[in-house]
Amino acid sequence: MKLVGLGPDAVFHRYVTPKWAFVPTSGAGAAAEGGRFNRPGVEALYLAQSAETALEELKQGASIVPPATLIAFKITVAEIVDFSSGFNPAVCAPEWADWACAWKKIARIDKKVPPSWRLADAVITTGYRGLLFPSTRHPGGINLVLYPQNLKPDDAIHVHDPDGRLPTDQSSWR
Repeated sequence: MKLVGLGPDAVFHRYVTPKWAFVPTSGAGAAAEGGRFNRPGVEALYLAQSAETALEELKQGASIVPPATLIAFKITVAEIVDFSSGFNPAVCAPEWADWACAWKKIARIDKKVPPSWRLADAVITTGYRGLLFPSTRHPGGINLVLYPQNLKPDDAIHVHDPDGRLPTDQSSWR
């Protein structure tokens, strides 16, 4: 397993639902539903290395884009599992072969544990801060999932909002 550090100030992107733009670093949405690399109940912050990849991840194959706010982040985080090149049997353990499984079908329809959740469990319990992985929605795109519970004091996730344009609460949505 290859470990890398990101930063200082590596730029990543995320589209967020406008109603929740006041908490852009929250992993609560992923915790509520689960994601490719987190079970329900486990907070995870999913980001993309490019705005184009973030857009494709937001769309999830839909032809019409839902309303969203693009947010850029400056990341400085150590101990990230670098799986950005995808599965390579010469480098990766065999269990990583199924990382791109149809996790939603497996979890929600088949009512089983997706292989990607088991991989995430291993990353989280080892104490690594996150995982870089290829986008399944944008060929050549790279995603990052961070596990807030594993972040250390030296790690930094800063929202790039120099003009203070993001909302500070949900008062606009009452």
